[in-house]
Amino acid sequence: PWELSKGFDSSAVLGEFRSIEAYDINNIDFSLTIDDEEVQHANTSQMLFPVDEVIAYVSRFCTLKTGDLIFTGTPAGSGPVSIGTRLKGYIGEEKVLDFQVR
Repeated sequence: PWELSKGFDSSAVLGEFRSIEAYDINNIDFSLTIDDEEVQHANTSQMLFPVDEVIAYVSRFCTLKTGDLIFTGTPAGSGPVSIGTRLKGYIGEEKVLDFQVR
């Protein structure tokens, strides 16, 4: 059921890209606010599988190239948004995503 509800035109909003060298990929804090209320806060260390294991698994079935994106699950707090809603995404304290739903 998730493919139709999550896989539609313009459904994959991306923020600003950051160099991986600045981070410990298995220990990145990230959060999301909706209309300035924090609704998600997590760390990549809480993922069921470490990032490198996810990449290794996916690469068994798909050819991965530089720039490819792998979408994993989402932490608690996801839910519907509506027109006019403002979303802001953060890595640590740094805002990397800021947009209003149209």
